[in-house]
Amino acid sequence: MAEASHLAPILTPMVFLAAAVVAVPLAKRVGLGSVLGYIAAGIVIGPFGLKLIDTPERIAGIAELGIVLLLFIIGLELNLGRLWALRKDILGLGTAQVLVCGALLAPCVWMAGAGWGAASVAGLGLALSSTALVMQLLAERGELEAPYGRTAFAVLLLQDLAIVPLLALVAFLSPRMMVAEHPMWMSVATGLGAVAAVVLTGRFLLNPFFGLLARAGAREIMTAAALLVVLGAAGLMAVAGLSMAMGAFLAGVLLAESNYRHELEADIEPFRGLLLGLFFLSVGMSVDLAVVWAQAPLLLAGVFLLVALKSVATYGLARVFGHPPATALRAALILAQGGEFGFVLYSAAAAAGVMGGDLASLLVALVTLSMAVTPPLLRLAPRILSRCGRPMPEEDFSDAKGSVMVVGFGRMGQLVTQVLQRHGVQPVLIDTDVQRIQEAARFGSRVHYGDGTRLDVLRAAGGGRVRLIAVCTDRPEITNRVVTLVQEAFPETALVVRAFDRRHALSLLERGIENPIRETVESALILGREALLALGVPREQAEAVEQEVRLRDRERLAAQQIGGLFAGPEPLTPPRVMKAAE
Repeated sequence: MAEASHLAPILTPMVFLAAAVVAVPLAKRVGLGSVLGYIAAGIVIGPFGLKLIDTPERIAGIAELGIVLLLFIIGLELNLGRLWALRKDILGLGTAQVLVCGALLAPCVWMAGAGWGAASVAGLGLALSSTALVMQLLAERGELEAPYGRTAFAVLLLQDLAIVPLLALVAFLSPRMMVAEHPMWMSVATGLGAVAAVVLTGRFLLNPFFGLLARAGAREIMTAAALLVVLGAAGLMAVAGLSMAMGAFLAGVLLAESNYRHELEADIEPFRGLLLGLFFLSVGMSVDLAVVWAQAPLLLAGVFLLVALKSVATYGLARVFGHPPATALRAALILAQGGEFGFVLYSAAAAAGVMGGDLASLLVALVTLSMAVTPPLLRLAPRILSRCGRPMPEEDFSDAKGSVMVVGFGRMGQLVTQVLQRHGVQPVLIDTDVQRIQEAARFGSRVHYGDGTRLDVLRAAGGGRVRLIAVCTDRPEITNRVVTLVQEAFPETALVVRAFDRRHALSLLERGIENPIRETVESALILGREALLALGVPREQAEAVEQEVRLRDRERLAAQQIGGLFAGPEPLTPPRVMKAAE
């Protein structure tokens, strides 16, 4: 007995690790993905299975840290500029998706016998999708940067924000909380104050803080500091009544431009993977098999109705907001399940007396089952599109025979391709925009569907065989990922790269890219020359001025490469009077 008591602290972790090691590889081998493997393992070892772990609620708090770390990693991959670019999908499509899906699902719960208050909370909670599940699936498939992946992420971000007003709705509907403990303005002020504290800390303190630790040379302290930043931001948000995951996400966004971003990501990633797996294990352990068997017909009907209504509504809204059919369908299918924030909402609603405990348990089971059907459901997208006459492009590189690879077939990629083809060079073209691929096919151009940030795609398209790779993607973060992959995997392959602006060009120069091409420089110089011609300046003089500015710009870029952004000659010269002799 004494030996058993000594082993007790390590038995629980051993059970978790053994279940994951066995279930996840099996699930991936049969094509179900790691998420379903974790959930199935949780069901087996949980209190309703073999009862190896009989108190799943004890690990719920630790498991939630997996979502917190996931959102921090996602934030590190973003920046404020990219969030601004997604504002239409975040504020527009995301808000519409929550409200429309909630309005469709609430009457279904009401017709099942719940009151309108409980039905409203249930419907809006079911409108939320699983950030942990969706982001894990996208990461496994290498489609975080695919068009539908970006759309799904934008909607998920709004849904994570929506948990705050939904919890406030629970408090408003509660018969036990008819008088709020604090005025609404105080709650809003507290939340804004917490956000401001995280923003100011991230903006002014974190870089010096990590710089000081880096100079100390203790790697384990950097890891501890990274965890401290994540948990501190999450805890501050929780104290203010906001989502812990949003606090971690905001901290990640503020560190996205930091010099220590890649080191932080490497330090956090192992903890994120293990804790996120623990979260899915806890989801499986929460499935009450007795409730599932007793209410099997109702739950199966509920899962079907939930997935069908959310898929149709999200697809329709995505089309209204301008997304092509393929992007809209795949985003709709991957967002069709309920989410982990529903667990939080239903627990709060049951505690506040808004809904009964039986209904809350049934909703938790419904959300869990809907999460389980999402991975196989996503595989239906190509078949549905093909039946609708809109075939989903496949990553087929069997005819990729060119000696040059062009990654990104947007405006610049198309012109680069014309130059190459005019000289008799047939390039291999790669893009992820389905609509662009279909439009190119109408003009006789073969563009392969593939994500250039995936090494397997680059290899299949000819990486290591082609003589040159031209990176023409329009977003700096995507360009940087492709460049890093090519430099690491195909160091002997020549690279020409499109730069977004001067800062991006300098960062590419630091990576060893010779002469990155800034996308607006030449067109701006030509426009300036034409402006001089329109003013009556002789052509020879206008062309001389154009060449002078071009050389001055190159000298400044070379100086900035050595001395930083503010080195080199001034970008603008004072006005001078032109002489006829000039």
